[in-house]
Amino acid sequence: MATIHMILQGKGGVGKSLIASLITQYLLESGKDVSCVDTDPVNATFAGYKKFNVTALDIMNGNDIDPRRFDTLVELMLALPEDSQMVIDNGAATFVPLASYLADNNVFELLRESGHQVNIHTVVTGGQALPDTLSGLNSLLKAFEVPIYIWLNGYFGQINLKGKSFEEFKVYKDNIDRLAALIHLPQKKKETFGRDLEDLLTNKMTFQQAQESTLPIMTRQRLSMIWTEIKQVISACDM
Repeated sequence: MATIHMILQGKGGVGKSLIASLITQYLLESGKDVSCVDTDPVNATFAGYKKFNVTALDIMNGNDIDPRRFDTLVELMLALPEDSQMVIDNGAATFVPLASYLADNNVFELLRESGHQVNIHTVVTGGQALPDTLSGLNSLLKAFEVPIYIWLNGYFGQINLKGKSFEEFKVYKDNIDRLAALIHLPQKKKETFGRDLEDLLTNKMTFQQAQESTLPIMTRQRLSMIWTEIKQVISACDM
């Protein structure tokens, strides 16, 4: 059985490509056979990671899904070898048409019938993007009956609503049985750890590449600490 990890969220700039890169790095370090696809027609950030050999695939034609291009993506998923993994990063611009196309064409059912496991990963952030990311999460819960992993990214502000933590939100309580896991991204000082991580992402470097680079030793030390924490929270999710 192959496993497909699809990152979906309608709000841009909240860390979807970051999540895609973290999943990929974790799987590769775990010895998995991983293939990667970036379908973002606007900001193909994930495709910028040369280490991952990402296939850039524009599945859009204007504001709609191009059926022929999307069929190519489905063929790639169906052709996955046994026990392999695929990470697919989707842009905010593709969220609504892609989600509709997936649902209307029973794509996840087709993949399951072919023996593949599909996992959806989405991001919820704090700050001004909280309502939009919650809306995206609600859309996914209504449209799909597959495991959903929620990544909580507090980089833009605390994830709370009227003093309540995410675990107290109605959307969580009402769907707790359907959610595969909550993944809390470690929160560090923006002036040091945050800046190091931001530079890492800007340069499309993996944590391993950072350790093998000529970055200052304390930068490498902080990045190593961040990656150790991230791996611990991912490993607890049994992906």
